[in-house]
Amino acid sequence: MEKRALLAVVLSIAVFYVFSTYIMPPPTRQPVAPLQQRSSSAALLQSQSVGVAVPPASLPASAPTGGTSPVKEIRVETDLYRATFSTRGGTLRRMVLKNYRENVGAGGKEITIVGEESPENFSLATDARGIALDPAAAYSVNADEVTLSRGEKKELLFSWISPQGIMVRKSYIFQGDSYGILLNQRLQNGSAARQEGTLSLLLNNPSIPRNNDTRFEQMGGVTFTDGSLKTDLIKDLAKGPKQYDKSILWTGFDDKYFLSAILAVNSDISQVAIAKNPAGREISTVSFTPLSINPGQEVSREVKLYFGPKDLEILKAQGNDLERAIDLGWFSALAKPLLHVLKFLHGYVHNYGIAIIIVTVVLKVFFFPLTYKSYKSMKDMQKLQPKMAALKEKYKNDRDAMNKAVMELYKTHKVNPMGGCFPMVVQIPVFFALYKALMFSIELRHAPFFFWILDLSGKDPYYVTPLIMGVTMFIQQKMTPNTGMDPTQAKMMLMLPVVFTFMFLSFPSGLVLYWLVNNILTIGQQYYINKQLT
Repeated sequence: MEKRALLAVVLSIAVFYVFSTYIMPPPTRQPVAPLQQRSSSAALLQSQSVGVAVPPASLPASAPTGGTSPVKEIRVETDLYRATFSTRGGTLRRMVLKNYRENVGAGGKEITIVGEESPENFSLATDARGIALDPAAAYSVNADEVTLSRGEKKELLFSWISPQGIMVRKSYIFQGDSYGILLNQRLQNGSAARQEGTLSLLLNNPSIPRNNDTRFEQMGGVTFTDGSLKTDLIKDLAKGPKQYDKSILWTGFDDKYFLSAILAVNSDISQVAIAKNPAGREISTVSFTPLSINPGQEVSREVKLYFGPKDLEILKAQGNDLERAIDLGWFSALAKPLLHVLKFLHGYVHNYGIAIIIVTVVLKVFFFPLTYKSYKSMKDMQKLQPKMAALKEKYKNDRDAMNKAVMELYKTHKVNPMGGCFPMVVQIPVFFALYKALMFSIELRHAPFFFWILDLSGKDPYYVTPLIMGVTMFIQQKMTPNTGMDPTQAKMMLMLPVVFTFMFLSFPSGLVLYWLVNNILTIGQQYYINKQLT
């Protein structure tokens, strides 16, 4: 009976993996408390880093109208990224992350999180319903390039006046040590008529993955609305556009490791519409609260932009629960502390592989009392097998009497038939939490271990660790006390190491390393416990 329970638990792990990887949609996140509103853009930026004051930008002597100025590009460079903006709509053409590369090694190309050649695909174009604006208008700009170092804060200001006399000013405020960018869009009514409408911002997203290894890749729109995360894959948008209009904190586009997002400031975002255009690209239209501008008046709508890594601490620093973009599964309450522990240990050992080994050892020591109790229960069950076999033979024609006699036998010898299973079940949440933390942690991306393992987020190129893991799992299984398993169950159990080995061949080597070290420690524990209980 004990062996059947154990078999059910192990098989449930495999079923959970298959279900969560290939079938289950992303889990709905739990509602969170509303975001505390900030009174101004200056307060928002000041709360996240110490920066110098932004010098007030003056408008050009004569702002262009109707797209008469030539289109040019403006380069913005900080310690973290290089960005290229265009005067065509005051839009973003390119964003390159300087600290992340496409491939392992110093020769790898830097990650281009936004990269467009066609002007119609540039992001952050400003449009409006009810007000005559041109998203592709040629704006004037206050600088030819912007360079910032740590601690600095500077502004890039685009300006344009429509033929009707509506002045649009798009102010981007950058910080030298942050991926966050504040965007303030101001409209001044220079016409003789009242202007009413809805301002919108366009986020243009690609549909092609950055690399060919897409098994554990995810690409699509993400929106945190009404206290939960909504994910819209490009293939799902073929069925029709998606629209959200309740308590929107942020919206964007992400893959496994990187995120482009627009964050609400002062609850200015009222609606997000996500659709697939004829070219197969995903277009997110972020609409703001309606405008009503009398002649001579000016109004503004603010957002915060984020183009960067899905690093838990960096995302959390942006506010608006942006860290929810990292999918840590059902056991995120455990996964987040484990991820913090890994980063803490890395600060001392400077190797995430060693940090994983240390965490595995600590967890194994922590759960040793439960492990000991589990194996003691299995040993006790093994000793009762002859008596249980006799009872089954005696009451083979009376099932109720046999069950009653077996329960009496358990009671007499103080054996709990579930004693060997329960301690293992308790450890399952920790396993899945660590599984998620290692599977989706950008910290392991391109992090080397030793020898041939140069990337803990990628598979073992020579399959050495998965094969050794399978051998250790087989040894561990052979050392497990036999509690009367029938031949069919025995064959199924012998197949598990083979199944797990093939399953782990394409897993991140960091996760395989954890499982391998865990198996080796379990073998040591089993040997010690068997000596103690013999």
